[in-house]
Amino acid sequence: MIRAYKFLIRPTVGQQGALAEMLRDHCSLYNGALQERRDAYRHVSRTTVRYGQQSAQLKDIRAFDPQRQGRWSFSSQQATLRRLDKAFAAFFRRIKAGEKPGYPRFRSGKRFDTVDFPKDGDGCRWDSTPHDSVTRVRLQGVGHVKVHQHRPVVGRVKTISVKREGRRWYVILTAEQDQPEPLPATGIVVGIDLGIANFFADSHGGFAANPRHGKKAAAKLEAAQQVLSRCKRGSKRRRKAVETVARLHRKVCRQRLDHAHKTALGLVREHDFIAHEDLKIRNMSKAPEPRPNGDGTYASNGASAKAGLNRSIADAGWGVFLAILAAKAEGAGREVMAVDPRNTSRQCPACGHTAKENRPTQETFHCVGCGHQAHADTVGALNVLRAGLVRREAKPT
Repeated sequence: MIRAYKFLIRPTVGQQGALAEMLRDHCSLYNGALQERRDAYRHVSRTTVRYGQQSAQLKDIRAFDPQRQGRWSFSSQQATLRRLDKAFAAFFRRIKAGEKPGYPRFRSGKRFDTVDFPKDGDGCRWDSTPHDSVTRVRLQGVGHVKVHQHRPVVGRVKTISVKREGRRWYVILTAEQDQPEPLPATGIVVGIDLGIANFFADSHGGFAANPRHGKKAAAKLEAAQQVLSRCKRGSKRRRKAVETVARLHRKVCRQRLDHAHKTALGLVREHDFIAHEDLKIRNMSKAPEPRPNGDGTYASNGASAKAGLNRSIADAGWGVFLAILAAKAEGAGREVMAVDPRNTSRQCPACGHTAKENRPTQETFHCVGCGHQAHADTVGALNVLRAGLVRREAKPT
């Protein structure tokens, strides 16, 4: 299995400048390759330029500009060209699927923050034997950079990436590991129903509180955004204000990740089988379509209320949580199953009667068929668990 590690690095002042130049030159390569593809399609009889052709030009580009492009790793530049190729592949895939295409865009220096090294030892080297109790990573054109390694790296390092977040720099490793020993079986299964009022309700009648980190930080973020809006573009004061806003967002992101990791770990340790709804989060958080009246005006479509719900969905971080849950379950030998969410909160777990009237309020479930009463989210979790168990039994072995 593949596991990722993210460590803070502590470059010197000179190394910080070299890292910034590395990002700048890779960004220039990305934009130049994008411009070549655009020009070839528009002006040369709609010719398509592919990754192989652009990769073959790297040798000449490095020879022409040895002070900038020639000083960096050849493999990392190939990885940058592959990133552009993946962007075009996703663009054409969305066209075929009838989705909004999203043509690849040129990147400014602020929007290009990662350089990938596809192989340890090719333009980069992870030093697994630290000297003077300090771990270092060697990067071509930068040197040996100190790493704040807060936990050991298990397995063989496959790829290395360098990422800038605000004023901080991080190194991200992917390591290939043997499949770990599964956790001891508990004999307990559970279904979870994700929500807003509670982060989730489980089929045992329990609830996990929703921390709402974004809502708690909203006042500070609003004040920081107001300060930023009053600053003159290009000024030193504006740069400081931008950093303040970014720092607040990073804190919320770390808090959300911490909550997701701890909650997922608790579920994995206590249960052998976990069922959850297969939520289409992107569709759930879409803005409502406008409702034209035909005379140039528009009728109310509930956009304001939907915007508040969308903020709450984003603040809960369901997608991140489910991805972390699946990864932890795989490493622990547990099973996670996604089921169809339709009618999970409207079907009675006692008699099976399904009706909209079974859920008179957001929290109340009252079956109009047999009179069964319970919390609506608990009912949803029970139905999710039953659907998950049925799907597990039907899954071919």
